[in-house]
Amino acid sequence: MSTPNPNHLNGQVFLAKLLTQYALIHEKTIGSAAEEYIRQLGLRTGEWLEGYYSEKNEQWTVEKYVNVIIDLKNKIDGHFEIDTIESDHIVVKAHKCPFGELVKDSPHLCAMTSSVFGGIAARRFGYGKVDLRQRIADGDPICEVAVYFNEDDELPGDEYKDIPVTPENGDPFHWEEETIKMLGEELRRSDEMIESLVSELEDLRAQVKNQS
Repeated sequence: MSTPNPNHLNGQVFLAKLLTQYALIHEKTIGSAAEEYIRQLGLRTGEWLEGYYSEKNEQWTVEKYVNVIIDLKNKIDGHFEIDTIESDHIVVKAHKCPFGELVKDSPHLCAMTSSVFGGIAARRFGYGKVDLRQRIADGDPICEVAVYFNEDDELPGDEYKDIPVTPENGDPFHWEEETIKMLGEELRRSDEMIESLVSELEDLRAQVKNQS
């Protein structure tokens, strides 16, 4: 295994590693449900990000939409570019994920991209379907993402429609009580697992120390 280069260490690398490892532990604790939590977070994050680009009721063109999703990804250190713009769909490609190579540790974080892109499309156009055609997280050389704006059951992808919109002066991160309770229970299980792992490591360290 190669030794990390200290010259490459910065706040973003540290945060990306922290998030991907937490996501990995969360997935191991609750299984496939972890991706749904990432999806819900992406929906709310996408609405929050929209506020940086326009008012809620502003009408968007497809060109406006694709420029926004490219800009927001690149502002968080992704390398995204436009591949195709059509009236019924767009395709974007990325040569770098915002999480970098670390996303391979927790590929279900790609649900964040799907739900951010799909949620924005659904709120602005009434519908979005996101097909993650290629993913760096799965070992592909690039990410390739298609977003469709018309319903078509024959097209693959994650479907987004009837997405709730936060009322004026509201906060998209104001979670409903039941959602908070559910997330709290799952996070508590994750924290208990971490505590158990730490305890096991301490016991192992003590055993090694006694044998030395």
